[in-house]
Amino acid sequence: MPSPIGPDYHIHLKLPGDPALTPEGSKLAFTLRWFEPGTLRPRSEIFVMEMPGGAAGLAEVAEALRHSGAATGRQAPVELGGLVRVPQPRQITHESDSEFPAWSPDGRLIGFLRPDDKGRRQVWIMGAAGGEANQVTDEPIGADALAWSPDGTRIAYRADVDVAARAAAKQGQGAPDNGMMPYVATRIRYREDGAGWRGDRFRHIFVADLRSRTIRQITYGEGNDGAPVWSPDGVHIAFISDSNPFREATSRTDLYVVPAEGGSPDRRSGGLYMSGSIAWSPDGDRLAVTGAEGAEEVGGYGLLCQNWVYLLERGSYPARVTDDSIRPQVTSTGFPTSPDYPPLRWTADGRILFVADARGQSYVCEASAGGHADPASPASGRVRKITQGGCQVGAWAVDAAGETAVVSAVTPSSPGELYAVDVRSGATQRLTAFNDAYLHEHPPAKLEKFTIKQEGSDVECRLWLPPDFNPARRYPLLLDVHGGPHSVFFDAFYPIHQIGATNGYVVLAPNPRGSSSYGLGFAAGVHGDWGGGDYMDIMAALTEAVKRPYIDEQRVVIHGSSYGGYMASWAVGHTERFRAAVIAAPVTYLPSFYGTSDIGVSFGEVQFGGRRSDEYAWYVRHSPLTYAGNVNTPVLLLHGEDDFRVPIEQSEQYFVALARAGKVVEFVRLPKTSHGIFRAKHASIRREYFSRMLEWYERWLKQPAARGQSPWSDGRAR
Repeated sequence: MPSPIGPDYHIHLKLPGDPALTPEGSKLAFTLRWFEPGTLRPRSEIFVMEMPGGAAGLAEVAEALRHSGAATGRQAPVELGGLVRVPQPRQITHESDSEFPAWSPDGRLIGFLRPDDKGRRQVWIMGAAGGEANQVTDEPIGADALAWSPDGTRIAYRADVDVAARAAAKQGQGAPDNGMMPYVATRIRYREDGAGWRGDRFRHIFVADLRSRTIRQITYGEGNDGAPVWSPDGVHIAFISDSNPFREATSRTDLYVVPAEGGSPDRRSGGLYMSGSIAWSPDGDRLAVTGAEGAEEVGGYGLLCQNWVYLLERGSYPARVTDDSIRPQVTSTGFPTSPDYPPLRWTADGRILFVADARGQSYVCEASAGGHADPASPASGRVRKITQGGCQVGAWAVDAAGETAVVSAVTPSSPGELYAVDVRSGATQRLTAFNDAYLHEHPPAKLEKFTIKQEGSDVECRLWLPPDFNPARRYPLLLDVHGGPHSVFFDAFYPIHQIGATNGYVVLAPNPRGSSSYGLGFAAGVHGDWGGGDYMDIMAALTEAVKRPYIDEQRVVIHGSSYGGYMASWAVGHTERFRAAVIAAPVTYLPSFYGTSDIGVSFGEVQFGGRRSDEYAWYVRHSPLTYAGNVNTPVLLLHGEDDFRVPIEQSEQYFVALARAGKVVEFVRLPKTSHGIFRAKHASIRREYFSRMLEWYERWLKQPAARGQSPWSDGRAR
């Protein structure tokens, strides 16, 4: 009998990602991640599978679909033709926590990342058939972002560089760290969520020569460098860097080119404020990059707000080739020099391939590299959406000719599988089925969408309905607010929505102003207005949703994490429409967030309208903590103790304010957990989160609205 998707759903899933195709597209390598039964230890291993006849085989599938009258890319991937009949994926690493495979240019070797015997992630290589792996690097802090040279004789990668520590080690002066050594900060950006203490460490690029077994560092300086991208002739390497005079207080980045043997980097992104993914033209004379021209276009913070694809040529202003209707995908981490920028591919016949988001859906796209667009008025019609959305693409790969792509996609009915895409026709076929058995026993929620008008803009909303939805019944409603504020809810399986809906709630997931993928103006509309128009959008969406006869307006609850936690705590301080609130990792007091978050300055000065010293009254007025005395909704707070993005002091302050004012509140501290709670490495943390969420809602939906005093109150509730 079908069962709800429960708080332990993640323990039963296997999620494929990090797809990598051989240059000719005949073989696929990918990472499979899961939790080990019993121990619940997180595992990641590399698998290899044959593609369905390579690019030609998938083209035959596309042709057959066209002749049969079936869909050819006009629906969500999960609805397109089912599974391709291909050999089962074959595991080639074992008990090694391997990930991020990369094929050598001849397809005979696979480079990948895995920990050494000291737990430091290093670059390894092994034969395509598996077998013994050889360790390439021995970096004292670890390595990432590996990239093969075009001739396959070298591997470029990134590594942390602590100049003082390396010098001491070379001189034999490295003292054992007994945990009592002091930390000394001289920079604003001295720590990083998920990575911890940074201090004077910077990420730089190295090149390992596989023939001579030598390694050379080729970038230096005070700044972090992004993933290396080889020129077609193997002579140069392009990369993104935040090495600039403004790095402590902004997220500005530049694109540089450096000789692969080392030398002075050449800045190539003049005219751009930020740069991201990189592709070389086939002749090596030009570059394509995702980016933005001015600080005002990204609000001075990150490409998560909006960005475009540009062509860079010496002596010319960057030429924009995409418009505001799509947002080319950028790193999921939000850091400007991340190792995981999605690839751009510049093909020999003048196409630029990339993945972009638009209105909460992901697309494989194609832009023309011919000519130059006016940067103030990019040419229309130059971008083609190859696929037809209906999903969220997390990672992707494409063969050298730009004929076949593989995407790791999350659909409304699946938490993630791999799909092959015929780039010419857009035909899409599913390659893996790791989670079909679980989803058969635990049917996912159903998706509906509606749009409301707010101050001249469309606010798109998603409703997730129980799989056995009956419009004659009355359901409680769970309003979920996404983070960011420049995140976005996709047409995609998301844990809060699936757990809520399959356990009997209708889940409302609006994309209010501030959400990305709806254009620059919509995304930047939240800047300097937290708790203003964004709150009105969310409450208007709620007002529209509860008009449905199957919604019980007396049983409405709210959930939010990060910025969503800000909005949930803001909401319960300004309305009594909610019977209960679950608030995770919330920003509750902007003045202290500015000084304690790892992005407090670069993020805060944009989002909050200026420096704290100049806008202190605004910071306080727009802080949920200021309105804690107004809260009459039972609040459950959850926060990771190792969260540097939104430090736990934000929940600590809110908890004390609510408790001292006699409000109903519980505070759950999650050990060894950073900001990405839903991505926590500890399966038990995720399970605790979802279990406590459901229990809190059920507890308070069975009772009248709570206005009692907490045991920490002196009875003088404000």
